[in-house]
Amino acid sequence: MSNETKPKVIVIVGPTASGKTSISIRLAKEINGEIISADSMQIYKDMNIGTAKPTVDEMEGITHHLIDFVSPDETFDVTRYKAKCIDAIEEILQKGKVPIIVGGTGLYISSLINGIEFSSVPEDKNYREEMFQLAKEKGNAFLHNRLREIDPDAADIIDANNIRRVIRALEIYKVTGKTKTKIDKESRKEVKYDFKVYGIETPREKLYEQINLRVDKMLENGLIEEVKELLRKYSLSNTALQALDYKEVIEFLNGEITYDDMVEKLKTNTRRYAKRQLTWFKKEEKIKWYSRDEILQKIKEQL
Repeated sequence: MSNETKPKVIVIVGPTASGKTSISIRLAKEINGEIISADSMQIYKDMNIGTAKPTVDEMEGITHHLIDFVSPDETFDVTRYKAKCIDAIEEILQKGKVPIIVGGTGLYISSLINGIEFSSVPEDKNYREEMFQLAKEKGNAFLHNRLREIDPDAADIIDANNIRRVIRALEIYKVTGKTKTKIDKESRKEVKYDFKVYGIETPREKLYEQINLRVDKMLENGLIEEVKELLRKYSLSNTALQALDYKEVIEFLNGEITYDDMVEKLKTNTRRYAKRQLTWFKKEEKIKWYSRDEILQKIKEQL
């Protein structure tokens, strides 16, 4: 099927704090669209401030899909996300509206635009337990360096502290003899939509300034209280505990770091996360990059 006959789906990507939410809402109002989140943390209920989830007022009446539907004590993966995202795309198209996928989770975006069918590589539980023990003894960076030797592309986009994903990438190589990157490329299938993918380009200094302001605003809006309530209500899953802006607050609440240290860690770790997001997205050739000021006009011109 040629792209001319495929339904168009807009995709807007960019690092955290780049302005994706406000731009996508403006676009949806102008082209009769609905928004599908591609954020691996906004899926969780009650994790609102720390994930920068748009409020009802901020949504300005635009329907948002795939936020607030998973309990924080559940695990959730890209395979489930992709299936739900395709359901949401079909629902929006049936209404005669334009699907607009918005987010910063590179794995979610890539699974869609590249038609990746994630193969069910068997588990090796003994090896996995051995790797977790090794991480405890020698540190997360030790395992991440091992991954970098085997699969540098995967190491570029997997955070060293996301030890579950680091170990899974190592496990895939152990079980199959192929890197995760190679398996992902081999599993690409025909895509049934014409994905128009756009990235918000922001000068690094400006982006870091926006990140610092966002962290300050989150704390003013009650991030610490939100984390206290989450810890009271849920036995948080490993996935939810990986969320940026939550693990740092948990360290503060546990008395492991001071308030000032927490603020500094929040800002530093968010900047590092933004850098990893950009590393992922810059490798994706399908993304057309535009500044925040011009992206809306460019998208409308190319529809």
